[in-house]
Amino acid sequence: MTHRAEPPTGDEPPLLAAARGVEPSRVPVWFMRQAGRSLPEYRRVREGISMLDSCARPDLVTEITLQPVRRYDVDAAIFYSDIMVPLKAIGVDLDIVPGTGPVIASPIRSDADLAQLRDPQPGELDHVAEAVRLLVAELGDVPLIGFCGAPFTLASYLVEGGPSKDYSRTKAMMVGAPELWRELMERLARISAAFLTTQVRAGARLVQVFDSWAGALAPADYRASVQPHTATVLAAVGELGVPRIHFGVGTGELLGDLVAAGADVLGVDWRVPLDEAWRRVGGGVAVQGNLDPALLGAPWPVLAERVREVLRAGGRVPGHIFNLGHGVPPAADPDVLARVVELVHAEGLALREAGAERVADEAAPVR
Repeated sequence: MTHRAEPPTGDEPPLLAAARGVEPSRVPVWFMRQAGRSLPEYRRVREGISMLDSCARPDLVTEITLQPVRRYDVDAAIFYSDIMVPLKAIGVDLDIVPGTGPVIASPIRSDADLAQLRDPQPGELDHVAEAVRLLVAELGDVPLIGFCGAPFTLASYLVEGGPSKDYSRTKAMMVGAPELWRELMERLARISAAFLTTQVRAGARLVQVFDSWAGALAPADYRASVQPHTATVLAAVGELGVPRIHFGVGTGELLGDLVAAGADVLGVDWRVPLDEAWRRVGGGVAVQGNLDPALLGAPWPVLAERVREVLRAGGRVPGHIFNLGHGVPPAADPDVLARVVELVHAEGLALREAGAERVADEAAPVR
């Protein structure tokens, strides 16, 4: 059976159209971490300024967010910030250490440690709202994507004290201290929802929830101990009427659960083809992804064909937003990313059609 997107309606930006399963005027493309270390202009403007300090300055947030839009002609800007920003705003003692990532001064290991987590108070996220308003004024028709970290991913940093390879303390708390875990996740869900809704109310036109480390969980544990809290975050912005992208890394076994938590667009990493991911969840959503970021260093003819493969697979799904399967690597060549955008815009619709036609041919009865 062939699954085609609805025909275009009006002049809706391509990204918003694709998110709704409406055929866009061109295949939209943006990149996770499109603003950041891979851009020389980013390194210049950030020189001598810490990550968290840069996120607290609306003028700097605006400039950094706009840099890839100017350079690449991507179809969306993503708000320059960090998933730890709302925790910093409420007073959690943390730092983002270059080369390491978030480091928590007092990890959460007991009921008493929960005292450092509270709901954001009026004024504490004003710098976020101000930066969004500045960006929306500059972007015009280009949509701004708001984002937040999902409760589990935030919890993994808070419990472990920093990045982890196995999340052993986090998983042990989840199954061994369920009441402590529930309270931790409920607090984080409210904090993430406040961060995300602040961005939407200030003008973000769609959102992405990053549950970057949910792929470390067994499906049963995800459904019992994580999904309800992520659903709280996604429901909060769902009430505001903006499309919701839900993304995790290594989540091939959780794709249906990610959609069930609340998603209009399913973010897919590079491990599962887009059409297979869509089949696994039973349809009903658009998809985003999913070029392997490591391939950006391959020779251009090889990389270009891999981009085309993703576009053909996306053609079998109503609604495809081209992206990487994770963030832009720091060493990525910006000129290569620019060529990827050009290819997606130039050939995307034809390749979508080719992918859809192949599905129709495969489904046709043999005479």
